[in-house]
Amino acid sequence: MTDPCAVGPDMVLDDLMRTWPATIGVLIRYRMLCIGCPINAFHTVAEACAAHGVDEACFTADLIEAAVGGERADTG
Repeated sequence: MTDPCAVGPDMVLDDLMRTWPATIGVLIRYRMLCIGCPINAFHTVAEACAAHGVDEACFTADLIEAAVGGERADTG
């Protein structure tokens, strides 16, 4: 999972933030409290958007933009 375009509604937030740390800024900008939350290991992008009342399409587009512009974390 190295392609930022793989970011989608079924991606787990913990995987997202670990793979592309630049996406953390997007969560902060949307005032989502997922960073450090124990549920982020299970919550998907879609579930987090629903829980926080965030437009999923806009949020996902911003995540992809951040992932493309940021460096990928070394996972291996």
